[in-house]
Amino acid sequence: MNHAQKLSAVKSLAESLNCKVMQNEPLANHTSFKVGGSCDMLIYPNSPQSLCLLYSKCKEVSLNSCILGNGTNVLFTDLGFRGVTFVISGEMGEITAHGDTITAQAGASLKKLCLTALDNGLTGAEFAYGIPGTVGGAVYMNAGAYGGEINDIIKSVTAADSCGNVITFTHDQLEMGYRKSVFTDKDYLILWATFELSKGDKTEIKAKMDDLMSRRKDKQPLEYPSAGSTFKRPEGTYAGLVIEQSGLKGYTVGGAQVSQKHANFVINKGGATASDIIKLIEDVKKTVKEKTGYDLECEVKLIKDM
Repeated sequence: MNHAQKLSAVKSLAESLNCKVMQNEPLANHTSFKVGGSCDMLIYPNSPQSLCLLYSKCKEVSLNSCILGNGTNVLFTDLGFRGVTFVISGEMGEITAHGDTITAQAGASLKKLCLTALDNGLTGAEFAYGIPGTVGGAVYMNAGAYGGEINDIIKSVTAADSCGNVITFTHDQLEMGYRKSVFTDKDYLILWATFELSKGDKTEIKAKMDDLMSRRKDKQPLEYPSAGSTFKRPEGTYAGLVIEQSGLKGYTVGGAQVSQKHANFVINKGGATASDIIKLIEDVKKTVKEKTGYDLECEVKLIKDM
């Protein structure tokens, strides 16, 4: 079976499951950096079940595939992606609340999760308000901000392996650390997650959410396309601080720039290519190492044409 036949087989299954299919779709339309070449096929699964079936089909026919939420912490190359990209931020966004817990499908936005918590008078998730990703991505990398992280509120995660077997991971099985989880090194599909919160005062919850959003707007270059924080926090300091100390604020490669507002944000100032961003990231790592001794590790996941 050649590449075209493999794509055709997956497309036929997707259409039989009533999933939206797009071919030769620019990935720049689906990532927050607004860069990247085209993928052969982009599919919007309409349920966890359809995602499992389609993902397993790709494995069966040896076709490359990747999962996108809101595309907020990823970078595709200018060559794009030869295979299937699944976008789960469409119809896989259901959220339900029961008592002190909230269960959210992987494609639900963190904003929706936080608003659901607010509506139900539940506190603990406020730190995530303003993080632009989805529940799946947040669980995958143990997303955090302003002193909180997913590990603090996660109760369990239901995922599927490459054969479609569904497994539920308890909190202790998630192996969460700084920007990592059991999923970052293993081939699982995150389907949904359950969060355990506590009762709180709606007025206080909303005030905290509003405060954190205001702080984001003040300190982060939200007016430009970016992938959020570009580098992980080095031990004992902050990435933005060592980048600034290295004289790199405003450093530019093509249309990519180290933000003048927050040095740990690489932004698409206008017309940037993925190659511009990749070159800038490598330049920053090299210069920071030379001038401060710190080895910066990129937080943004580069998805190469495999």
